[in-house]
Amino acid sequence: MITLYGIPNCSTVKKARQWLADNGIDYHFHDFKKQGIDAERLQAWTQQVPLAKLLNRQGTTWRALADDSKAAADDAAGAIALMQDKPSVIKRPVLDLDGKVGVGFSEADWTERFGL
Repeated sequence: MITLYGIPNCSTVKKARQWLADNGIDYHFHDFKKQGIDAERLQAWTQQVPLAKLLNRQGTTWRALADDSKAAADDAAGAIALMQDKPSVIKRPVLDLDGKVGVGFSEADWTERFGL
C-alpha cells in the first residue's frame, strides 16, 4: 500500500503527486491539514527518519513560531506534539511505501524506490 502524506497546495507535494500520476502509480493521499496526524504514526516515522529531517525548520510556519515553541521541539516528545498541533512543520511529502517511510521528493530517488 502506498500513502502520500502532505498538504495539497504545497508545491513539492504537487510535484510528487504529478510524478505518481505520470507513472501510473495508485496511492492514497493523506491531507495533514484536514485529517491531522496521530502521535503514534509520527513516533513510528522517527524510527525510520531522523527527527531533524522530519521536522521542517526552514519553512514559514517554523519561522513564525515563538521561541519557546521552537525550544520545546528540541526533544522527540515536544517535536511530535508540535507536528500534531502544526502539521505544516512536517517536511513534505512523506511517502509510506509498504511500511518504508521517506521524506521529501526527488525524481531520481523515487524512480529508484519504485524500481522504475
